[in-house]
Amino acid sequence: MTEMPEYEVYAIKYGDHKRMRQENFLFKDPHDEASSIDFMIWVIQGGGKTYVVDVGFEQKEAEARGRSLHRLPSEAVRMLGGDPDKIEDVIISHMHYDHCGDLSSFPNAKFYLQDREMSYCTGRCMMHAPLRHPYAVDYVVDMVRLVYDDRVQYVDGEMQIAPGLSVHHIGGHTDGVQSVRVWTKKGWLVLASDANHFYDNMAIPNPFPIVYNVGDMLDGYEKLRGLADGNEDKVIPGHDPQVLSLFPAASKELEGIAVALHEDPIGDMDKVWRRTK
Repeated sequence: MTEMPEYEVYAIKYGDHKRMRQENFLFKDPHDEASSIDFMIWVIQGGGKTYVVDVGFEQKEAEARGRSLHRLPSEAVRMLGGDPDKIEDVIISHMHYDHCGDLSSFPNAKFYLQDREMSYCTGRCMMHAPLRHPYAVDYVVDMVRLVYDDRVQYVDGEMQIAPGLSVHHIGGHTDGVQSVRVWTKKGWLVLASDANHFYDNMAIPNPFPIVYNVGDMLDGYEKLRGLADGNEDKVIPGHDPQVLSLFPAASKELEGIAVALHEDPIGDMDKVWRRTK
């Protein structure tokens, strides 16, 4: 049996957007107040390789959607010592604009994507404006071109990328959204990406309002817990600003930008998961 490396896992913020808390929930939340959504990518290091999860958006898309872009996702990878030109494996959780826009900055990578996601974002559901709005057609076309360049690895459900590193179809937010399960020194860690945007979406539960199938999204929360061996503390949401304060900074220079998810949290996990009043 191949020994699993203990991976180091980092969340890196590359942008954000100010909004009201109510906008984060499908069902009305009485505690409306100023809030924000963070845009992140994730870097996984171990076994002599660096893996990237999602590649964010570019300046043109940020301006079109009124989002703040602090750094290109490829620049964020460099901040952790990675070289985008040498990255061989990039996992795309799903094809919404904020997860797949900087593809060209990884010229030698193979991209892992759920078969159902590509079918969804190029199929009949895109006839409906509310479902296609989170997609950027240029980014979708870029991915289609990569298919023709033999640089896309389609996934049907789940796949091991490397020992201790796998992807798993969750669904709900989109038809083909997938999450990442990775082995660390503290056990299994799950990068939910948009299978769970904020801690409260899963803790209440009250789903994020951009959703393809509400039932699948709610079922997905239990899938995420299962992938984390029942320990929800090890399920990392895709957009929650609290992540940057709950875990230690990747380095002093990267405080407020990147955190080490493989380290023990420094914040109150009982509070974010609503286990205490």
